[in-house]
Amino acid sequence: MIEIKSWTEHFIRVLEETFGERLWFAGLQGSRGRGEETEGSDIDLVVILDRLTPADVRTYERMLDRLPDAIPDDKYWTLSQLVNRRDNINVHQQKLKNQLHEQLCMAYPSYKKFFEDIGRPTALYFFGEYPSPVHLRGKTAEGLAGELRPVSHNNCSVKKAEKILELVRTDGETLRDCQESRDIITRGLVRDLQHYREQMLEVETAIKELLPYFHCTLMTMPGIDIVTAAEILSEIGNIERFPNASKLAKFAGIAPVNFSSAGKGKDVCPKQGNRRLQAIFYFLAIQMVQVSPSGTPRHPVFREYFQKKQDERKNKQQALICIARRLVNIVYGMLKNHTEYREPERRTEEETV
Repeated sequence: MIEIKSWTEHFIRVLEETFGERLWFAGLQGSRGRGEETEGSDIDLVVILDRLTPADVRTYERMLDRLPDAIPDDKYWTLSQLVNRRDNINVHQQKLKNQLHEQLCMAYPSYKKFFEDIGRPTALYFFGEYPSPVHLRGKTAEGLAGELRPVSHNNCSVKKAEKILELVRTDGETLRDCQESRDIITRGLVRDLQHYREQMLEVETAIKELLPYFHCTLMTMPGIDIVTAAEILSEIGNIERFPNASKLAKFAGIAPVNFSSAGKGKDVCPKQGNRRLQAIFYFLAIQMVQVSPSGTPRHPVFREYFQKKQDERKNKQQALICIARRLVNIVYGMLKNHTEYREPERRTEEETV
């Protein structure tokens, strides 16, 4: 059972520490504020500051991350920490890749033709050993292939090595002033990327080993892999917190809000809710309505529903919100009952009449 009073008191103390005298009011609102709550009532809190700026919103969001969970559960807390760690590693990796791109475009103008992804082990090994073409002088295709073969799991042929050396020759002389210092930078970036790659493997292994404790069946749903399932679980927490799918949809900010006047209006996605969870469901909805290169819908039922909403004069984004709302129902049922995903059945015209 949630101890609302003590949690609210702690929440207000943290607000006071964060905003000081700028905090005018904070307290329960709605049915709980009036003392008319039921077991399924939401917990509504209102915060009033002397003024509100974009910086205040960011500060408030960071403050929320420091609050204790209303229903502490070590499994969910640990999973959320692993997911956050993975996100942080991703950010660092992208920054390092951008810096490495900056170095390589000077030393190897054709480097993108060498390796599709400079973050892969073979590419990192190559640029760590040969940060600039001067280190390749005297290297034969056979020798380079033999060196790269163990790192690439026997996927680097002599033909591939010949292509690399030929591209280097075609690029011409790229030796720069202070080349030794440039090489030091490149090798340092490679070492950092290799380090974060190892860290990523450790974190993803830990996530994979932790998931069975949740009896999670989300991976049986198309478009949801282990990482996505972990993200959903870490954001939702214990599904028992939500008495029904509508409450989960509201929490995720995926309950379409209709703005209408004189019979005309539109459904829009609310600005409230868990933005991260909202994004997961939205991009999952995009996958559900995709069409294969041959023109065949990947998921006919969802594609038909998507087209139906567009026929009702909803734009693409509004139709996707409707798809996401249906996906919330499915995910809620799977988490609540630990059931595997079943493709929705297509209803015939006779059944719909």
